[in-house]
Amino acid sequence: MLRVAVVGSGPSGVYTAEALTRQESVPDVCVDVLDRLPCPYGLVRYGVAPDHEKIKSLQGTLRRVLEDPRIRFLGNVTVGGPGLPPAALLELYHAVVYCVGAATDRRLGVPGEDLPGSCAATHFVSWYSAHPDEAPDGFPLHARSAVVIGVGNVAVDVARILARGAEELRRTDVPEGVLRALADSRVTDVHMVGRRGPSQAKFTTKELRELGDLPDADVLVRPEELELDPAYTDPQGLVPVARRNVEVLRGWASRPAAGRRRRIHLRFFLRPVAVLGKDAVTGMRFERTAPDEGGGVRGTGVVEDIDAGLVLRSVGYRGVPLEGLPFDDRLGIVPNEEGRVLRGGAPSPGEYVAGWIKRGPTGVIGTNRPCAKQTAAALVADARELLTRRSTAADPLEGLRALGQDPVEWTGWEAIEAAEAALGRSQDRTTVKIPDWAGLLAASRPTG
Repeated sequence: MLRVAVVGSGPSGVYTAEALTRQESVPDVCVDVLDRLPCPYGLVRYGVAPDHEKIKSLQGTLRRVLEDPRIRFLGNVTVGGPGLPPAALLELYHAVVYCVGAATDRRLGVPGEDLPGSCAATHFVSWYSAHPDEAPDGFPLHARSAVVIGVGNVAVDVARILARGAEELRRTDVPEGVLRALADSRVTDVHMVGRRGPSQAKFTTKELRELGDLPDADVLVRPEELELDPAYTDPQGLVPVARRNVEVLRGWASRPAAGRRRRIHLRFFLRPVAVLGKDAVTGMRFERTAPDEGGGVRGTGVVEDIDAGLVLRSVGYRGVPLEGLPFDDRLGIVPNEEGRVLRGGAPSPGEYVAGWIKRGPTGVIGTNRPCAKQTAAALVADARELLTRRSTAADPLEGLRALGQDPVEWTGWEAIEAAEAALGRSQDRTTVKIPDWAGLLAASRPTG
């Protein structure tokens, strides 16, 4: 039997497990999907906005894979560091595939970035998604004005949640503490700012249009900023999604505000140069940019300040080193060749990567499937050598326990689901997420 550990239970990890069990070259394969959290699904559970129910329904697809009898979910297993270094994990399995994503955000590199009130949008997303690493009361929304730096889908999600009413989210699985914070929110103005033009924004048209569907928020676009974009007057040469985005923005720029309680300001051609404030954030300073001849932007020297008590940066994700694995700090990935981990430039037998830690934070959820298939194909091609190099007769689960791990198995995850459903019923809602480590682990091991 070929025993494989997949580290990470998000889409790339589950797709890798699926590809390994569906191939026919090595029919006898057993896959353990390990995760640091006691819950599976990665960013589908802890990154997709709660009001995006269609995308969140992907959990059902991932669930069917994890319920395959040849695949075993083991949560609450921490890989890396002294407790379970990669070398020790490789002693328990013929091969290990790391699907650990890109766990941190890119920084702006501007003065004041670490002031209280300035943080990564990923923390805000983790908060409203009930990630147990994030304090449940971590985001009191006392500021009147918030700045979201970035014009991708995550930035749109953050702006939309800031501008939503709490009652609109009661039908979702967000914790009661998040609903209370949103109900008490003083935010009236959300500024979403990009350093380039609308034709180069990374959000999808579907996500963009959702801002215009908010019942209590006006979307404001400045025509003069749209006109700075060379593609504004002739959008026909753009790729379809960019052309549709420009058309949507053009429509918003031409209509008057309806006088709603909140306002979302979509701003373009502004480059962040400093977070303002002494003891806490009071605003954001930008430099006006203009298109250059190379398709980028150049500074103009014109400065604009936006008052704000909250600054959330959403300018991309970045992989982080896992102790015991090689890491390319420039690219933010584990060096690899078609998924085979490279140590000293040569493939390391039995070690593989898939997903963002393999290729960088690019693509959408579905992009992880062909990426996972490529890695699985490389592993299968190496299977004969892997089976020859080491024997894993014992159940790796016992080996994990001997190394001090306390895995939460699939039945434990089902117990967490039952506890979250019960929590929802107690609040006259649907399923409500448990937002803390102690609560999740207690729910995973019910007594009686």
